[in-house]
Amino acid sequence: MFFLNDQQKEQLSLLKQVDVGIAKEFCKIAVDFLKEGTNPKKYILAAQKLNTQSDQIRKSVEAIMHVLNESAKLELDEIDFRDSLKDIDFSEDLFQFFVESYLTNKNDIRNILRDMSIGLPRYTNLEWRFDIIKSSRMLKQQTTPEILLKLFTSDSMNMTEVKILKTDPVNLQHLTLVLEEALRDLKSSHCRRIARSIK
Repeated sequence: MFFLNDQQKEQLSLLKQVDVGIAKEFCKIAVDFLKEGTNPKKYILAAQKLNTQSDQIRKSVEAIMHVLNESAKLELDEIDFRDSLKDIDFSEDLFQFFVESYLTNKNDIRNILRDMSIGLPRYTNLEWRFDIIKSSRMLKQQTTPEILLKLFTSDSMNMTEVKILKTDPVNLQHLTLVLEEALRDLKSSHCRRIARSIK
Protein backbone atom coordinates (compact mmCIF):
# COMPACT_ATOMS: atom_id res chain seq x y z
CA MET A 1 0.00 0.00 0.00
CA PHE A 2 0.96 3.64 -0.33
CA PHE A 3 -0.34 6.63 1.58
CA LEU A 4 -1.80 9.89 0.36
CA ASN A 5 -0.99 13.12 2.15
CA ASP A 6 -3.71 15.65 2.99
CA GLN A 7 -2.99 17.79 -0.04
CA GLN A 8 -3.35 14.83 -2.43
CA LYS A 9 -6.60 13.78 -0.73
CA GLU A 10 -7.92 17.31 -1.16
CA GLN A 11 -6.93 17.33 -4.84
CA LEU A 12 -8.70 14.01 -5.42
CA SER A 13 -11.79 15.22 -3.56
CA LEU A 14 -12.58 17.56 -6.49
CA LEU A 15 -13.63 14.43 -8.38
CA LYS A 16 -16.53 14.00 -5.94
CA GLN A 17 -17.81 17.48 -6.73
CA VAL A 18 -18.28 16.89 -10.45
CA ASP A 19 -20.40 14.58 -12.55
CA VAL A 20 -19.13 10.97 -12.67
CA GLY A 21 -18.68 11.18 -16.44
CA ILE A 22 -16.43 14.23 -16.07
CA ALA A 23 -14.46 12.57 -13.27
CA LYS A 24 -13.89 9.61 -15.57
CA GLU A 25 -12.56 12.02 -18.19
CA PHE A 26 -10.07 13.30 -15.60
CA CYS A 27 -8.89 9.73 -15.14
CA LYS A 28 -8.55 9.24 -18.90
CA ILE A 29 -6.56 12.47 -19.17
CA ALA A 30 -4.24 11.28 -16.40
CA VAL A 31 -3.62 7.96 -18.21
CA ASP A 32 -3.01 9.78 -21.51
CA PHE A 33 -0.56 12.16 -19.84
CA LEU A 34 1.35 9.26 -18.30
CA LYS A 35 1.68 7.64 -21.71
CA GLU A 36 2.19 10.67 -23.94
CA GLY A 37 3.26 13.55 -21.69
CA THR A 38 1.24 16.47 -20.37
CA ASN A 39 -0.81 18.78 -22.57
CA PRO A 40 -1.83 22.08 -20.87
CA LYS A 41 -4.50 22.68 -23.55
CA LYS A 42 -6.55 19.80 -22.14
CA TYR A 43 -6.65 21.53 -18.75
CA ILE A 44 -7.99 24.72 -20.34
CA LEU A 45 -10.66 22.85 -22.33
CA ALA A 46 -11.78 20.91 -19.25
CA ALA A 47 -11.88 24.11 -17.19
CA GLN A 48 -14.18 25.75 -19.75
CA LYS A 49 -16.57 22.78 -19.66
CA LEU A 50 -16.64 22.69 -15.85
CA ASN A 51 -16.62 26.44 -15.34
CA THR A 52 -13.73 26.15 -12.92
CA GLN A 53 -10.05 27.03 -12.81
CA SER A 54 -7.66 24.98 -14.92
CA ASP A 55 -5.23 24.94 -11.99
CA GLN A 56 -7.71 22.94 -9.87
CA ILE A 57 -8.14 20.43 -12.68
CA ARG A 58 -4.38 20.19 -13.13
CA LYS A 59 -3.89 19.40 -9.44
CA SER A 60 -6.58 16.69 -9.52
CA VAL A 61 -5.16 15.07 -12.66
CA GLU A 62 -1.66 15.17 -11.15
CA ALA A 63 -3.01 13.51 -8.00
CA ILE A 64 -4.55 10.75 -10.15
CA MET A 65 -1.24 10.36 -11.98
CA HIS A 66 0.52 10.05 -8.62
CA VAL A 67 -1.90 7.32 -7.51
CA LEU A 68 -1.44 5.37 -10.75
CA ASN A 69 2.35 5.80 -10.68
CA GLU A 70 2.77 4.68 -7.08
CA SER A 71 0.37 1.76 -7.49
CA ALA A 72 2.15 0.52 -10.62
CA LYS A 73 5.56 1.00 -9.00
CA LEU A 74 4.48 -1.15 -6.03
CA GLU A 75 2.65 -3.62 -8.32
CA LEU A 76 -0.48 -3.40 -6.18
CA ASP A 77 -3.24 -5.88 -6.81
CA GLU A 78 -6.88 -4.81 -6.86
CA ILE A 79 -7.41 -5.29 -3.12
CA ASP A 80 -4.36 -3.25 -2.10
CA PHE A 81 -5.23 -0.56 -4.65
CA ARG A 82 -8.71 -0.26 -3.15
CA ASP A 83 -7.30 -0.18 0.40
CA SER A 84 -4.90 2.62 -0.53
CA LEU A 85 -7.83 4.78 -1.64
CA LYS A 86 -10.35 3.83 1.04
CA ASP A 87 -10.11 7.30 2.66
CA ILE A 88 -11.41 8.92 -0.55
CA ASP A 89 -15.18 8.52 -0.52
CA PHE A 90 -15.74 7.98 -4.25
CA SER A 91 -19.01 6.67 -5.62
CA GLU A 92 -18.84 2.95 -6.39
CA ASP A 93 -19.20 3.64 -10.13
CA LEU A 94 -16.25 6.05 -10.16
CA PHE A 95 -14.21 3.85 -7.84
CA GLN A 96 -14.71 0.83 -10.10
CA PHE A 97 -13.71 2.88 -13.16
CA PHE A 98 -10.58 4.02 -11.32
CA VAL A 99 -9.69 0.41 -10.44
CA GLU A 100 -10.27 -0.80 -14.00
CA SER A 101 -8.15 2.04 -15.41
CA TYR A 102 -5.30 1.08 -13.11
CA LEU A 103 -5.48 -2.65 -13.82
CA THR A 104 -5.76 -2.08 -17.59
CA ASN A 105 -2.79 0.30 -17.75
CA LYS A 106 -0.57 -1.04 -14.95
CA ASN A 107 1.92 -2.81 -17.23
CA ASP A 108 2.17 0.17 -19.61
CA ILE A 109 2.82 2.52 -16.69
CA ARG A 110 5.46 0.19 -15.27
CA ASN A 111 7.22 0.11 -18.65
CA ILE A 112 7.16 3.91 -18.84
CA LEU A 113 8.56 4.20 -15.30
CA ARG A 114 11.30 1.71 -16.15
CA ASP A 115 12.27 3.65 -19.28
CA MET A 116 12.38 6.91 -17.30
CA SER A 117 14.41 5.52 -14.41
CA ILE A 118 18.14 6.10 -14.01
CA GLY A 119 20.06 3.33 -15.74
CA LEU A 120 21.47 1.73 -12.62
CA PRO A 121 22.53 -1.92 -12.90
CA ARG A 122 20.08 -4.48 -11.53
CA TYR A 123 20.96 -7.60 -9.59
CA THR A 124 20.60 -10.78 -11.65
CA ASN A 125 22.44 -13.57 -9.87
CA LEU A 126 25.18 -14.32 -7.35
CA GLU A 127 27.54 -17.27 -7.21
CA TRP A 128 29.94 -17.79 -4.33
CA ARG A 129 32.80 -20.05 -3.31
CA PHE A 130 34.45 -20.57 0.05
CA ASP A 131 38.25 -20.94 -0.14
CA ILE A 132 40.69 -21.73 2.63
CA ILE A 133 44.42 -21.09 2.37
CA LYS A 134 45.92 -23.60 4.78
CA SER A 135 49.49 -22.38 4.68
CA SER A 136 52.08 -20.44 2.72
CA ARG A 137 55.87 -20.41 2.48
CA MET A 138 56.06 -17.70 5.11
CA LEU A 139 53.30 -18.89 7.45
CA LYS A 140 52.99 -22.65 7.45
CA GLN A 141 50.48 -22.94 10.31
CA GLN A 142 48.04 -20.18 9.32
CA THR A 143 44.52 -20.83 7.98
CA THR A 144 43.02 -17.94 6.01
CA PRO A 145 39.36 -18.28 4.89
CA GLU A 146 38.22 -16.26 1.87
CA ILE A 147 34.90 -15.93 0.12
CA LEU A 148 34.83 -15.33 -3.63
CA LEU A 149 31.67 -13.74 -5.00
CA LYS A 150 30.65 -13.66 -8.63
CA LEU A 151 28.04 -10.92 -9.02
CA PHE A 152 25.88 -10.75 -12.15
CA THR A 153 24.09 -7.49 -12.98
CA SER A 154 22.21 -6.24 -16.02
CA ASP A 155 21.62 -2.74 -17.34
CA SER A 156 18.62 -1.15 -19.05
CA MET A 157 19.68 -2.72 -22.37
CA ASN A 158 19.74 -6.19 -20.71
CA MET A 159 23.51 -6.39 -21.12
CA THR A 160 24.98 -8.63 -18.43
CA GLU A 161 28.05 -7.61 -16.49
CA VAL A 162 30.03 -9.91 -14.18
CA LYS A 163 32.11 -8.71 -11.25
CA ILE A 164 34.41 -10.85 -9.10
CA LEU A 165 34.63 -9.78 -5.47
CA LYS A 166 36.69 -11.19 -2.64
CA THR A 167 36.14 -10.81 1.09
CA ASP A 168 36.69 -12.57 4.39
CA PRO A 169 33.96 -13.94 6.70
CA VAL A 170 34.30 -11.11 9.24
CA ASN A 171 33.72 -8.38 6.62
CA LEU A 172 30.88 -10.34 5.03
CA GLN A 173 29.17 -10.76 8.39
CA HIS A 174 29.56 -7.05 9.11
CA LEU A 175 28.13 -6.15 5.69
CA THR A 176 25.17 -8.48 6.28
CA LEU A 177 24.43 -6.91 9.67
CA VAL A 178 24.58 -3.37 8.24
CA LEU A 179 22.22 -4.27 5.36
CA GLU A 180 19.77 -6.03 7.69
CA GLU A 181 19.73 -2.98 9.97
CA ALA A 182 19.09 -0.71 6.97
CA LEU A 183 16.15 -2.91 5.90
CA ARG A 184 14.70 -2.80 9.43
CA ASP A 185 15.03 1.00 9.48
CA LEU A 186 13.32 1.22 6.08
CA LYS A 187 10.27 -0.63 7.46
CA SER A 188 9.98 1.59 10.54
CA SER A 189 7.05 4.00 10.87
CA HIS A 190 9.47 6.94 11.24
CA CYS A 191 11.10 6.16 7.88
CA ARG A 192 7.70 5.75 6.19
CA ARG A 193 6.60 9.17 7.51
CA ILE A 194 9.76 10.77 6.10
CA ALA A 195 9.25 9.04 2.72
CA ARG A 196 5.65 10.31 2.55
CA SER A 197 6.67 13.89 3.35
CA ILE A 198 9.37 13.81 0.63
CA LYS A 199 6.80 12.77 -1.96
